[in-house]
Amino acid sequence: MPAPTEVNFASEFAARLVDGPRRLLISIPLAFMQPVLDRVATHVAKSRPEMFARLGPHAGKRFLIDPIDLPFVFILVPTAAKPCLSAYRRDEYPQHDAGIAGTFLDLYDMISGTADGDALFFTRDLRVCGDTEAVVALRNALDDFGNSAADTVLSAFGPLSGPAALAISALRAVRGNRRHGR
Repeated sequence: MPAPTEVNFASEFAARLVDGPRRLLISIPLAFMQPVLDRVATHVAKSRPEMFARLGPHAGKRFLIDPIDLPFVFILVPTAAKPCLSAYRRDEYPQHDAGIAGTFLDLYDMISGTADGDALFFTRDLRVCGDTEAVVALRNALDDFGNSAADTVLSAFGPLSGPAALAISALRAVRGNRRHGR
């Protein structure tokens, strides 16, 4: 069994590693993020246009995507002609028709198919607000992607998609260790 100081050091290191991305992201001007978000939205629209058809009347709605462990929220307007994904500081709380909130990794795992949205909802790891019919339509559209929704988003990063995937894998590993008390 490790000595108490070793456990404390490991726990402290894991906590800082998990908190690191939030601390780094809080200092980034949102205007610098917007070109990346535009690229992601456009890439998904070009790669998977059928997703927008699956949304039906909810395609023009404003979806608040709230990764609760990040310093900002996103508004997604999934229109086929010109999809929009924008970041806002958490305290701005932009207008929206429907919202979904959870940790970044829970939201990511949901779109990657490694977590069940219904299970996350019923365990209260995921919260929904506003037009729940629109949220269900968005979830169903993402389910139609299969496991490729996250891959499609990551591929929008081009040559940085590999490092982005590695960063997410590292965050998952740290989260797994924290959930299991390691």
